[in-house]
Parts: sequence; C-alpha cells; structure tokens
Amino acid sequence: MRLIVKIFVSALSIGIAAALSPMQVSNFSAAIVAAVVMGLINWGIENFTTVKSSSLGRGLSGFLIGALVIFITGQLVDGFHAGIFGALIGAFVLGIVSAVIPGEKTY
Repeated sequence: MRLIVKIFVSALSIGIAAALSPMQVSNFSAAIVAAVVMGLINWGIENFTTVKSSSLGRGLSGFLIGALVIFITGQLVDGFHAGIFGALIGAFVLGIVSAVIPGEKTY
C-alpha cells in the first residue's frame, strides 16, 4: 500500500511540475507510468553509483542527474515529454514540489 501511495504522490508531483515547466504530460496515467519509470531509473543510478539523484537536496550533481532522469523518462514514456531545457526546468520545479509535498521522495 505504501508503494502505491508513493507512486500516486510522485505522479501528482510530476503533473504539478509539468504544469509549471516546459515538461508535458498528456494525462494522469502517463504521469503514473512516468513516476514508475523515474523511480526505476533513479533506483538504478543510486544502486550502481554513489550519487543520489534528488533535484535540490544533493547539489549540482543531484540536480543534473535528476534532469537526466527526467529527460530519459521523456524519451521512454508515451504521453510524457521533456526536452533538455524542459528537463532542466522540470528538475528544478520537481525539486521544489518535492520539498513542499510531504514524503520521503517523490520520484
């Protein structure tokens, strides 16, 4: 149940970030799929490197890796689009949204 709540909160955060940045999400189901894909990519990066990819809490490297995660997700998920500029702005906005919405991590 906790995982479902995390995915739902992540999708909500992605939707908010998409409304405030050049990222585009076509519907809530695309946001849910994007949240799952971002979570898997983030998990892989954190487990195979020592870098935590949080947009605001980990400094410049975390911000850039967060933007890369968003960009890659935009290439993989139908209904979710983020170009390079959109991924950078989206990582910043998602970091702010993540700071406002309670929870461990929103992607």
